Amino acid sequence: MFSVFRRRPTQGQCSELHSGRAGDTGRRRLRCCVKITAAQVQKVLWGVAMVMCVCSSWAGSTQLAKLTFKKFDAPFTLTWFATTWNCLFFPLYYLGHLCKSPERQPPKQRFRECCRFFGEDGLTVKVFFTKVAPFGLLWILTNYLYLQALRKINTTDVSALFCCNKAFVFLLSWIVLRDRFMGIRIVAAIFAIAGIVMMTYADGFHSNSVMGITSVVTSASMSALYKVLFKMVLGSAKFGEAALFLTIVGGANFVLMSFVPLILYLTGVEYFGPPGDIPWLCLCGVAGLNFAFNILVNFGVAVTYPTSISLGIVLSVPVNAMVDLYTCEIHFNGVRLIAVFIICLGFLMLLLPEDWDQCFIRLHAKIRSKREEPAEVETGPGSSLNWSRRARTSMSNFTH
Repeated sequence: MFSVFRRRPTQGQCSELHSGRAGDTGRRRLRCCVKITAAQVQKVLWGVAMVMCVCSSWAGSTQLAKLTFKKFDAPFTLTWFATTWNCLFFPLYYLGHLCKSPERQPPKQRFRECCRFFGEDGLTVKVFFTKVAPFGLLWILTNYLYLQALRKINTTDVSALFCCNKAFVFLLSWIVLRDRFMGIRIVAAIFAIAGIVMMTYADGFHSNSVMGITSVVTSASMSALYKVLFKMVLGSAKFGEAALFLTIVGGANFVLMSFVPLILYLTGVEYFGPPGDIPWLCLCGVAGLNFAFNILVNFGVAVTYPTSISLGIVLSVPVNAMVDLYTCEIHFNGVRLIAVFIICLGFLMLLLPEDWDQCFIRLHAKIRSKREEPAEVETGPGSSLNWSRRARTSMSNFTH
């Protein structure tokens, strides 16, 4: 026969019960913290890998393009060849869609859904010439001027000066898109401009240097204009929409710009010899590294933080500097070192979030409160404070 009454637990049993519950709660919290920390660690590891891949692809394409011009001095033809590789974006995206998406759509249906990015009517002739062709032209100008700069100055200066596009993006966004004004970003833009002037002074204002610096600064300006106008005209794009847009840019470049390298060859502006003498391995290497860089920049945010991609770009500057120093193609004087440093510093300042000052104030207040927090007084059953209280109580009973 089972009794319906239960004995009241003793004080020791209650304490054990409460400690058991507290232990279970602590273990649950620990498991939750470990789970969150593991996800964060995974994203950080992806970020480290992304930094290395972005840095190596960008620095590798820059160095290989510089080496290619010794055998193939045709920057526009190289630009046209590398831009044509953009046609591979949407096919690669669709392969990823087939592997990852639970609902596999046929290519035509997926293409139509991505075309809604251009409007209700999809991709029409009017939309192509008003919303796609201008960005394709900016894309070609950006890459062509960057390659032109490589023909005039060393890769370290080119990669450092191209980092100024981040400052130009902020200035154009502030003026055109009416983004929030931030004093620290204005300081970063001033650093970028000062670095451009100091870089020009470091080379002694000779013609090749001025033309090279002008080319790369114009390239950075075209890149900033591309990003700001894309946000203003088309807004934000999903992965499939961005892949389709870049594929259309590459296809339009192949169809509409193929006559330009031919005209440049016939007029003697660019000479690249018969097909057997063309260094196809170098051309494919530059195009492949540039294509990999664009994949990482446009789709790397799916696995890591956007800041990791930006850090990979700025870290390509010291990588190019080490290569140039090893090949004896650069002389590092004090002015050049200061110019590269303040440009990179301005680039890093532009990576700060909009509420960086509030985050800094909260962090400072938290650290200060922890320092000023008094030491916790031990109040357990075996503590010296409880022992002294019991001693005073027993003495009082004895006197009464």
